[in-house]
Amino acid sequence: MTIQPSAPPSLDVLRRRAAGLWAALPPEITELAEAFERAGHELALVGGPVRDAFLGRSSADLDFTTSASPDESERLLKRWTRATWDMGREFGTIGGRRGELVVEVTTYRADEYDGETRKPVVAFGTSLHGDLARRDFTVNAMAVRLPSLEFVDPFDGLSDLAGGLLRTPIDPEVSFGDDPLRMMRAARFASQLGFEIEPATFSAMAAMADRLSIVSAERVRDELTKLMLGTSVREGLAALVDSSLADHVLPELPALKLEVDEHHHHKDVYEHTLTVVEQAIALETGPDGPVPAPDLVLRLAALLHDIGKPATRRLEPGGGVSFHHHEVVGAKMAARRLKALRFDKDTIKAVEHLVFLHLRFHGYADARWSDSAVRRYVVDAGAGLERLHRLTRADVTTRNRRKADRLSFAYDDLEARIAELREQEEVDAIRPDLDGTQIMALLGIAPGREVGEAYRHLLELRMEHGPLGEERAEAELKTWWEARQG
Repeated sequence: MTIQPSAPPSLDVLRRRAAGLWAALPPEITELAEAFERAGHELALVGGPVRDAFLGRSSADLDFTTSASPDESERLLKRWTRATWDMGREFGTIGGRRGELVVEVTTYRADEYDGETRKPVVAFGTSLHGDLARRDFTVNAMAVRLPSLEFVDPFDGLSDLAGGLLRTPIDPEVSFGDDPLRMMRAARFASQLGFEIEPATFSAMAAMADRLSIVSAERVRDELTKLMLGTSVREGLAALVDSSLADHVLPELPALKLEVDEHHHHKDVYEHTLTVVEQAIALETGPDGPVPAPDLVLRLAALLHDIGKPATRRLEPGGGVSFHHHEVVGAKMAARRLKALRFDKDTIKAVEHLVFLHLRFHGYADARWSDSAVRRYVVDAGAGLERLHRLTRADVTTRNRRKADRLSFAYDDLEARIAELREQEEVDAIRPDLDGTQIMALLGIAPGREVGEAYRHLLELRMEHGPLGEERAEAELKTWWEARQG
């Protein structure tokens, strides 16, 4: 597997960045560290905040490790702030807030795992070095002792950070055997940081991929979500597939590697999908736009939009290949997979809807739609219209520039027509010209099935002809009703 990280800064640049941020640590943190020191305990800033400081990022949430027991940490934190909470005393973590600062203090850990589940047999450690050894990657196994600001890096994580490399502090087979979720984290960090996974670490991931079966779906979902919200999502997805982790997490993705025949009657669906994901991300907007980045629903829909193709692939006479109704099959498959991963109902519904609709536009480029068809497109898309715009555009990966331009111009035209209709009528919330109360009064009927049928008839007329006006709507309704009475 080849993952190309972005050019990392030099060691000197990293050190200068971090030194500036550490020197600027809030005085409240120095006060906390001095309290632990006076009580005879070590305290060190550790993990993500240290890594991010080297990358030039500050963090509002600060993670610390300490030689103090959970009870001692709680006692010292309560002197520092009244806002403390027990985040998991059995795991050694006590939390606290002072103003905008949020801290988590965890007793040195030396966990062991039972080999059957991902739950650790909690054991508290005796040294900072031992605590760092149990962390997932060397870039997260760096610490800064406080209040002295001594940098501690026993596994050369700083060099790996400068080199854009993900490597486990200890033997990867041992690390992943202890906690298989760390393999998912490797793919996630490849997406978030754009880093390369060190060969021995990657080989262990490939050899131990089936160990993910002992990890809960919720934990896997959380890592997949973070991967999908990263800045180098293609690299993260490639790590999942190339290591075979995807076979246990998202088997529909590697299944897209359909055999391409010698005449290339269809494109590589897997590579097409990765490109669609990238292009969809590029179409996300700023915070004030209609689809602010990063948008999980759009990214998941781009990832899953073609997963129905393997099940619907058919060889046609003459050597062609078809995937009829793959959007229908794919929508159902997407919903099943996201449900298995314990995604929330709203996300599942939104992604399923986009996958189902992603081919709806394709006839537009060949025959300009009527206003009625445009209305139906807007109504069917509903709240997902802006995402559907982006998914549809991202789905164009052809290298034929003329074809790509034709599709782009056609979608420009469709969006322009939607805008025109919005100026003329409430196209985003189309309703009949008469409501249920008016229908019952006009026809002299009570609530029931016939009211619903009348409502749907008027809605169909509204979709077909646009706003009718109350007078014409009443006339149309009377005509329809008389015809029903025979």
